[in-house]
Amino acid sequence: MVGNVAETMAELEPEDFYLLSGVEQGMRFSEWVNVEKIPGYAGLSEENAEYRIDRCADRDLIRRETIQYEGYQLTFMGYDALALHTFAERETVTGMGSSLGVGKESDVYEVETYRPMALKFHREGYTNFREVNKERDYTSDNNHVSWQYTARKAAEREYGALEDLYPQVSVPRPIDHNRHAIVMEKLPGPELANAKLRSEQAVGVLDLVLREMDLAYRAGYVHADISEYNVAVSDDGIVIFDWPQSVETDHENADELLARDVDNIVSYFVRKYPSETPDVDADAVADAIVDGEFESVRAFAGSEA
Repeated sequence: MVGNVAETMAELEPEDFYLLSGVEQGMRFSEWVNVEKIPGYAGLSEENAEYRIDRCADRDLIRRETIQYEGYQLTFMGYDALALHTFAERETVTGMGSSLGVGKESDVYEVETYRPMALKFHREGYTNFREVNKERDYTSDNNHVSWQYTARKAAEREYGALEDLYPQVSVPRPIDHNRHAIVMEKLPGPELANAKLRSEQAVGVLDLVLREMDLAYRAGYVHADISEYNVAVSDDGIVIFDWPQSVETDHENADELLARDVDNIVSYFVRKYPSETPDVDADAVADAIVDGEFESVRAFAGSEA
C-alpha cells in the first residue's frame, strides 16, 4: 500500500516540486536518473538540488539506487505529490480526506472541491509493471516503459472513456485528470459484491447492469473487466466504474470481451441469487447487445445451451 501524501504536502516548498518534476523528466529516458543530470532537469543549482534530494528522499518521495552511477527515481508518493500539486494549482482539489478504497491497481481518496469528490491514483505496475505492460494495449508497443508511464497511460485511458461515456452511460462523472490521477464523482453506494439486494430486486439490478453495458456498446466501448467489484448500487440505480482496460467496439477482440463481461456478471447473479436468476445463455445475451436488441434477461430464460 502506498501512503497518503496529503500530510507531506504541507511540508514541501516550491523548489521541492522543481526537484520532483526534474526526476520525473529524467525518468522519460532512464529508469534511474543520474544524480549529475538532476540539476539540469530541475532547473536548480547543484547545491540546491542536493539539498532538495535529501528532503525528498527523507519523505519517501524519491528513492536512490547505485548501479554504475548514483541514480534516483520517483516513488508513487512522489508522483502523487506532483499530481496533487497540479490539482491544487488548478483549484480542482482544495482538501484531501480519508481513503475510500485500496485496490490492486488503484488507491481512492475523498477530496474536497466545490463538494466532496473522489481522487483515484492509478497504481498499475507498482508491483510488477512488466506484466501489466504485456497485458495492456496502451503500453505494449514501447521499448522503455516505467511504472510511471504505465500508470499515467491507464489514467488517460480511463479518463478518456469516462468523458466519452458520461452522461449517456451511468459512469462516474469525470472532473479533472493529471498524470496518473483522476478526480471524479464519488460512487453513490456500495459495490455490488457488498450490496444486500432483496430477492425481488436481483433480476432488475442484473438488467440495469446489462442495459448500461448495452448503452456503453452503443457509445463505442466495452468495459472488458466487469465484475461485482466495479458496479456500485444505490436507490437511484447502478454505476459502472473502473474503465482503464476498456476497449473500443472496433477492437478486434471487443465482442469476445463483451461476451466475457456478460458471462462474468450473469454468473455472479447465478451464484449469489440462484433462485431468482433465470438460466440464460450468456453468449446469446451478448449477441443481443451487439445487435442492439437487448431488453431483459427474462427474454432469455431457459435459453441455456
